[in-house]
Amino acid sequence: MTTFVFAILAFLLSLDKQQYETLIKTPQRQIGVLSCALVMALLWQIKAGILPNLNIHILAVTTVTLVLGWRLSLLSTLLAAILCYFFASFEVSFFSFWLLNGILPVYLSYALFVLCYHYLPRHFFIYIFVCAFISAGLVAAIKIILSATYYWSVGQYDWYVLTDNYMFYAVIMWFPEAMLNGMAVTLLITYRPQWVRTFYDKEYLDR
Repeated sequence: MTTFVFAILAFLLSLDKQQYETLIKTPQRQIGVLSCALVMALLWQIKAGILPNLNIHILAVTTVTLVLGWRLSLLSTLLAAILCYFFASFEVSFFSFWLLNGILPVYLSYALFVLCYHYLPRHFFIYIFVCAFISAGLVAAIKIILSATYYWSVGQYDWYVLTDNYMFYAVIMWFPEAMLNGMAVTLLITYRPQWVRTFYDKEYLDR
């Protein structure tokens, strides 16, 4: 019940009438949201783990957040979670899955982008290596820690089981997550910068 309320409130905060009206009128943006949802749903199904629910997988949420912005990213993660719900077996509630894999990573990714935007030089390589590469790695590691905390709080696993069988993945998974997101963002801002909502040519290239 707590995850349901938290997930709904976090999503309601993202609702913006003007942005959704633009989404309805712009087929290209609709394709972007749906494409990101499909990619995330596929990546979330390529997972490994030792115990039930203690799975690891590539999130790709940082790239989606940089491309779509945080509001539409939450919508895209909702669609991805729905796809996973219908085409894969769920061992946790839908809202717990969406919260841990979509909502929290989106908010973390956007918060890190805002910090980088305001406190670091606005440079092409800063955007790639900090906003995409480092941020994605941090988000992946924090997501694992938050997931472990959730499973411990609901009494599903003891803390020592989580530290021995799950928490150490935070050290392992940060690099592949960072590498995949860094490469994806590099390709996008090189060949299709107009697709990346948070990349501003005048600020990041005219330096």
